[in-house]
Amino acid sequence: MFWYDLIKDPYILEFLGLPESPAGKESHLESAIIGHLQEFLLEMGRGFSFVGRQFRISTETSHFYIDLVFYNYLLKCFVVIDLKTRKLTHQDIGQIDMYVRMFDDLKRGKDDNPTIGIILCADKDETIVKYSVLEESRRIFASKYKLVLPTEEELAAEIERNTRYLRDGGGDE
Repeated sequence: MFWYDLIKDPYILEFLGLPESPAGKESHLESAIIGHLQEFLLEMGRGFSFVGRQFRISTETSHFYIDLVFYNYLLKCFVVIDLKTRKLTHQDIGQIDMYVRMFDDLKRGKDDNPTIGIILCADKDETIVKYSVLEESRRIFASKYKLVLPTEEELAAEIERNTRYLRDGGGDE
């Protein structure tokens, strides 16, 4: 099993009971996830264990707070998650890249695999994805979340998109 096989897009977070409109404070989304941690872990996939929220990581000069930190015992790596209640920006990508690098340098154990970073965002612009480190990175991902179940048409389109991806060799390693 490869770690990128565990990253979903989109994540369905209907169980949080939040309004369909993603506008709002990231802290509300974070609190809802913590309040429904078991369901969130099931949505994340296999092997995830909760480590902390607002996880402080410090350098000589600054403190940073990562929204959510998990450890995947199947992959033997930390997974840091940055929550965004808006559309993905290039600044968000730079921030998660820094968090992943810092976590690897300051927290990763010698037997751990490299840290994975996920930006959970309300929406993402494929142009930003294409022209950012997300395009080449095998450790940083942006995934949308949906606060309601997709329609039958949306599910059919997602199945078709994944089928094309696999048929075009996207799943080869």
